Amino acid sequence: MPAGGECKFSAYTQLIKKRMEIEVQLVNKRSEGMAIPAQVLERRALGRTGIELSCVGFGASPLGNVFGPVSDEEALAAVRRAFDLGINFFDTSPYYGGTVSEFVLGKCLRAIGVPRSQYIVSTKCGRYIDGFDFSAERVTRSVDESLSRLGLDYIDLLQCHDIEFGSLDQIVNETIPAIQKLKEAGKVQFVGITGLPLGIFNYVLDRVPSGSVDVILSYCHYSINDSSLQDLLPYLESKGVGVISASPLSMGLLTDNGPPDWHPAPAELKAACEVAADHCQRKGKNISKLALQYSLKGQGISSVLVGMNSVKQVEENVAAALELAAGGIDSELLAEVESILQPVKNQTWPSGILQ
Repeated sequence: MPAGGECKFSAYTQLIKKRMEIEVQLVNKRSEGMAIPAQVLERRALGRTGIELSCVGFGASPLGNVFGPVSDEEALAAVRRAFDLGINFFDTSPYYGGTVSEFVLGKCLRAIGVPRSQYIVSTKCGRYIDGFDFSAERVTRSVDESLSRLGLDYIDLLQCHDIEFGSLDQIVNETIPAIQKLKEAGKVQFVGITGLPLGIFNYVLDRVPSGSVDVILSYCHYSINDSSLQDLLPYLESKGVGVISASPLSMGLLTDNGPPDWHPAPAELKAACEVAADHCQRKGKNISKLALQYSLKGQGISSVLVGMNSVKQVEENVAAALELAAGGIDSELLAEVESILQPVKNQTWPSGILQ
């Protein structure tokens, strides 16, 4: 065999093996009467973890009734449809609904009965309905509580939740080491940190041992109105850290209905987003779909988390991703919306305590 031929043959063998696995999965789904999408939802590598996430992630905070009541039947139908359409990543937290989201998601996963190896569950620690506590004792107890609520033997990804509200030095010196012990015990596979201010990620990653943080979750920083996360991506790649982006709609700014009353964005940003949404409506387009596709096309993002609580929402989000993969984004509309939002580009709002 010529030089390099063995490597090429190995890669080809792996490709054939992966295609066969996908075909077997599709045959199994057909035999179970599940609907199969015409296209397969893209999966992307998560940093150096060795796992792949669906490009659209199922944000389970709505299952905690945080945006209105969701029945057990509606929750189960949404999670089942997510599996049907290729979503394999589910994100929750004990904070969402005061543990309700974890309970409901766990109940749905058990009811559907999909093999554990076929999905990735992310939950969090440090933020609870009664406040923040990133101490080693509380984090250790928190994991056992989450495992019980979710009905799982291990958590794929445990994330320190909104670390800007705690001491970043405590995160570095106490919280991350405590989670590493949980990882060694087999209760956690990978470790992450979340928050709004982008500077918190550099601060922590520059101070912890290499490889002790596998993932960061950033929100509201890879959307049409704020793409500042892009500037941080080369740094994160150099650290081998995977990236999950949440809130592609900027917590409601990029929707037809507009943000909730409590949204912390400055008035100028809210007004500009409203103008952009109205512009899309006049053209018979939906700004939320455009915003999701904008986030999905971002290079270096493993998964875009979207909160979902119904079959309709699941189908719309997956359809947007498949449409993007097949035909690309509406570049003319995107340019028009970007022009409207240019005066407020990358505006954000304060979050957390003064470090």
